Amino acid sequence: MKRILLFLLPFLLITQSLLAQSFTMEQIGKFSFPSELVSSPVGEQIAWAMYEQGKRNVYFAEAPDFSPLRLTQFNEDDGQEITSLKFSPDGNWLVFVRGGDHGGYQYSGTVNPDNLPNPPKVEIWKINLSSKKAEVITEGEDIALGFPDQLVFLKNGQVWGTKLSGTEKPTQLFQTRGNVNSGSYSPDGKKLAFTVNRGGHQLLGIYEDQDTPIRWIAPSFHRYLKPTWSPDGTQIAFVKILGGSGAAFPLLEPRHEPWEIMTADIKSGEAVSLWKAPETLRGSFRNGFLSFPNSKEVVFESYHEGWQHLFALDIASKKVQSLTPGDYMVEQIAMSSDGTHLVFSANTGPEKEDLDRRHIGSVDLATKKLTWETSGNGIEAYPVFVGTAGKLAFFSATTQRPHLVTVNDGKETGVLQQELIPSDFPQAKLVTPKQVKFTAPDGTTVYGQLFEKEGGPAKKPGVVFVHGGPQRQMLLGWSYMDYYSNTYAYNQYLAELGFVVLSVNYRLGIGYGYEFHRPAFAYHQGAVEYQDIKAGGEFLASLPQVDPDKIGIYGGSYGGYLTSLALARDSDLFKVGVDIHGVHDLDGRYSIPDGYEVAPDYEKAKEIAWKSSPMADLSTWKSPVLFIHSDDDRNVYVSQTTDLIRRFEELKKPYEAVMIPGDTHHWMKWSNMVKVGDLTAEFLKKHLMD
Repeated sequence: MKRILLFLLPFLLITQSLLAQSFTMEQIGKFSFPSELVSSPVGEQIAWAMYEQGKRNVYFAEAPDFSPLRLTQFNEDDGQEITSLKFSPDGNWLVFVRGGDHGGYQYSGTVNPDNLPNPPKVEIWKINLSSKKAEVITEGEDIALGFPDQLVFLKNGQVWGTKLSGTEKPTQLFQTRGNVNSGSYSPDGKKLAFTVNRGGHQLLGIYEDQDTPIRWIAPSFHRYLKPTWSPDGTQIAFVKILGGSGAAFPLLEPRHEPWEIMTADIKSGEAVSLWKAPETLRGSFRNGFLSFPNSKEVVFESYHEGWQHLFALDIASKKVQSLTPGDYMVEQIAMSSDGTHLVFSANTGPEKEDLDRRHIGSVDLATKKLTWETSGNGIEAYPVFVGTAGKLAFFSATTQRPHLVTVNDGKETGVLQQELIPSDFPQAKLVTPKQVKFTAPDGTTVYGQLFEKEGGPAKKPGVVFVHGGPQRQMLLGWSYMDYYSNTYAYNQYLAELGFVVLSVNYRLGIGYGYEFHRPAFAYHQGAVEYQDIKAGGEFLASLPQVDPDKIGIYGGSYGGYLTSLALARDSDLFKVGVDIHGVHDLDGRYSIPDGYEVAPDYEKAKEIAWKSSPMADLSTWKSPVLFIHSDDDRNVYVSQTTDLIRRFEELKKPYEAVMIPGDTHHWMKWSNMVKVGDLTAEFLKKHLMD
């Protein structure tokens, strides 16, 4: 017997070492994350912002060696983001905004996660690239730049400006009725095109100087968006949509939203229509890229063929040509400084797994030739051209290495700043997620990624992860979005602890075509996408290595909504969950009518919205839950969780909850992001692991 025990002892020790936790949430939370990658219109220079454990700074690099140089000295985890990074048209300056929450749906404004008695300000900074000196210009945001070094920004709905090379304080350029919401300078820097919201309509104006009246371009009762100058500054392209409020059409019937691309002559102010979107649901998408690269064509993004693609619109003939045909989507589009080439990221490639990746493509506008610049099992995103010789810069990551700036000179590819990855970051210990697919009850194919560490017991607990957005796609590698790099780290940490994690790309997400992205009867109109979450839980429970009686679920934002829906409707399947700043009451999506005319299905729509809410199914909610929410959330108001917790208390239902004062939806403080990951993991461990 002793011999048997002695024989088994090394085996047990080896087994325990395989299962032992080898890294912490704090260690995997030390991933690098670049953002705001831009290239100079002059020479071969790039700049970007880098996030390092909550410290956010601006870096600069130039040819030939592209050695990164840090230009700012922000050395605290203080929650102050860097956005709107831009080169001046003469290439001599960098400008950026520091502070605020520009990923928030409701408003930006100061962010104070340190809960300081005197909150930080949202400020515009400039960096002189000759002296490398960084300094504050003024409070403000929403930057536009004009040749050679003009800066304009919005303040209280009006346009203010200054010169980067001067020392004068910014002054208001002009006063106009309504709220200005965008601005762009002409190529020569002598005119500013802007749009101004005046209630039911939105005008496009041209400001020149203090002595010249503002010129209105084809004023109408519509809304004008995305003004884009021609290279010679004589024309402008823009998008035209309906104005006013319209009739009270049925709320539950999807309708086409018309839009068209216009061009106008700056001198006469007269505009003509170049292209109207097809009158289909697919043709309603209008929130994409618009550029005026040369005198002959306009390039735009549209969904009208079923996938988000780029199209060239010939001005003379008004014919449209697809530049990126195929069953994939394009995003993160940039134009070369000379207007001859486009570059973008897309979820396509020779492998089936490329559907859940991103690779870089480019188009030569003269020949319309499409070239795939990257391939493989990594993630490449946010590309820009560097100079005019075909060099590219972009973010790249693998399943293990987080994103870093990468430069391709046409021959070789170099990854910058690998030394910034801390020595205790567990890169070599991360699992490679596997692409899986399963079928929802209505026959829809749903994709996901499975995270699983080798070894362990024959039956492991499982966790379904539900992303937010919902217009997102989780990938087979580190995400190009900061919020979802956070959750990729969470999923890796849960796998390290011994969970089998399934990340579900449910309907309403991007990457699988229009019908998947915009399904009927979703969200407050029936929550059809919940089928995909439940099917994911059942798929996970069916795996031979998963204990079907130990399935948990967690998610944030829209993922928090679907997490609560799962716990309320299917507690027998989902035994425990963590709801991070989720939405819980959807009948508020419809405002109370203030006039005689009411949509004929208003009451039915309100009822369906209520029944699509977790609030409606509290009687069947049996599973333990942890609620986490910050109280300066600008995407999902904290009242969504406050009101649900009150109902839990009124029903005497058990729950756990953590309030994080001062932070926002995006965990601006790195320490709060790590805290949320630890809280999530510990709660799931407590209820699913022996």
